[in-house]
Amino acid sequence: MHRSIAAALPAPLLATTIRWGSIWPLLVTALAIMGSPGPATISLTAAGSAYGVRRSLGYLTGIVAGTVVVLVAVATGITAALLAVPVLRTVLVVLSVAYILWLAYHIATASPPSDQPAAAAPSLTGGVLLGVANPKAWVAIAAVFASTRLASTATADAAAKVAVLSLVVVLIMAAWLLAGACFAATLHDPFRARVVNLTLAAALVAATALAILH
Repeated sequence: MHRSIAAALPAPLLATTIRWGSIWPLLVTALAIMGSPGPATISLTAAGSAYGVRRSLGYLTGIVAGTVVVLVAVATGITAALLAVPVLRTVLVVLSVAYILWLAYHIATASPPSDQPAAAAPSLTGGVLLGVANPKAWVAIAAVFASTRLASTATADAAAKVAVLSLVVVLIMAAWLLAGACFAATLHDPFRARVVNLTLAAALVAATALAILH
């Protein structure tokens, strides 16, 4: 039985060896590089603080989806090809900056959580846009991909990294959103809410500027 299954499998797949011991270094590198402050992570903290977890779930889903798109693009070599076209890179950066400035304005002017039923929280579509056009994501994910090898063949290595790093993306983004939501519980005072929202909005703009300049 086992021989018949083995005979049906492609030779490259049979020759693949997963290097389980390399997963931990990859996870540490991913958490350090991908989990550091950037446009997507700070925007999730700001959204969690201004709108709460429940109303920001669509935005979280969008950012995760957009980041996974970048992850797959890096794994397949598409990112390198796309970024080799200067005009396309410029378009992505402009879209990212425009959305982040819009988001920063709405976060800075958001009312305290108890007064927000009519306020529009960031959308799933906006999250996807930022996830795909996030300058930090391109560089960070590419750096993590190059940091270690998980399998003996290129295809298996890319597939294994996509699987592991997709889970890391979900955990990182959810953690930043929850961190922002922790602020929300203490922001029913209008003055404190305004200070925190302004600070997070400024941090979002600053993180985006740093991501673009680097």
